[in-house]
Amino acid sequence: MSTQPVNVIELKKCYECHAGMSQRTDVSKALAQGAHPVFGNSSSEPVNVNEFEELARLVLPKMYYDYYAGGAEDEHTLRENVEAFHRITIRPRVLVDVSQVDMSTTILGYPISAPILLAPTASHKLAIHEGELATARAAAAAKTIMILSYSSSCSIEEVASSCNAVRFFQLYIFKRRDISALLAQRAERHGYKAIVLTADTPRLGRREADIKNKMIYPPEKNLEGLISINIQCVDQGSKLETFANQMMDASLRWEDIRWLRSITSLPILIKGILTHEDATRALEAGVDGIIVSNHGARQLDFSPATVSVLEEVVDAVKGKVPVLLDGGVRRGTDVFKALALGAQAVLIGRPVLFGLAAKGEEGVRTVLEMLKNELETSMALAGCPCIKDITRSHVRTQHDRLPSML
Repeated sequence: MSTQPVNVIELKKCYECHAGMSQRTDVSKALAQGAHPVFGNSSSEPVNVNEFEELARLVLPKMYYDYYAGGAEDEHTLRENVEAFHRITIRPRVLVDVSQVDMSTTILGYPISAPILLAPTASHKLAIHEGELATARAAAAAKTIMILSYSSSCSIEEVASSCNAVRFFQLYIFKRRDISALLAQRAERHGYKAIVLTADTPRLGRREADIKNKMIYPPEKNLEGLISINIQCVDQGSKLETFANQMMDASLRWEDIRWLRSITSLPILIKGILTHEDATRALEAGVDGIIVSNHGARQLDFSPATVSVLEEVVDAVKGKVPVLLDGGVRRGTDVFKALALGAQAVLIGRPVLFGLAAKGEEGVRTVLEMLKNELETSMALAGCPCIKDITRSHVRTQHDRLPSML
């Protein structure tokens, strides 16, 4: 297979005329074997994060694009995650010295160049042959933190040795607790700095695109030799759904945070909090951080958009632990809005995958750079020279507008 560049823009007409799988798959195979997608001319280069999604759609097989892009059931929450940001306006201040804008901050004491982390997302080798190794290098270059998914297509050890950077590890709890314990301990042994416990998956959400496509899930690299993933579907669902529902521990409770503490000395962040009540329980359980998340709208459809409940969680936490947010972040203005509403940082998921599919490691670097540049511009135009200058008074939400209408 040649490793010549693949011009995805010129292939667009071909895809429009031939909707079959074969042409998409040919491009995907070329990328998997080292080809690099390029663009027809300089004007075709993406100028914002959203434009990477269309490029990814062109080069990925439909099954893989749908897996990355899709949400649960009617995908109401998937749309709302993005649209909820659109309903928040920014209240800029003028005549502030913004000749120097500092976006740097810290997460659990680890310095990063901007409050933008990489969310845990699965199976990066569906996007490009290097998978999470390319993503990790891009995160290191951007001087930020990557949260490695337990279901990554590269192992804990491979990613740890790929570059020198701060990494966290996402953990699910299996019915066989010894497997979860082993994963956490492997991560700690190989230098990961925190455990991110995903708590919103007692069973997998109904992802209808994966069901229709009969999604074939790649091998779980981190589970090799630990558990069989050769699951036979008993219905028309995806193999991923069957695997998750058979293997994940649906009995997981708040009391089990103590068990997790007993098997690792790493800080524990809990991901999947959407309410004041659960934020309070998380504090009582002694977690070291909270991630406001609806699992990228892939679990319970009609759960709230994450930014719409961010303040509710922040108010419950009262600054005792850091609060992060994922879901729907597509612009630097989105990052600014989340920070104004009390988040310490945001996580980005799909934009990373789309950048990876479109342009590999360079694509992920570009996505991160775009968001950082937009955040810097937003801060300057809003009159905020540094992160701590961004306050609640810099944004107006629907809740703020309601009293004036009464």
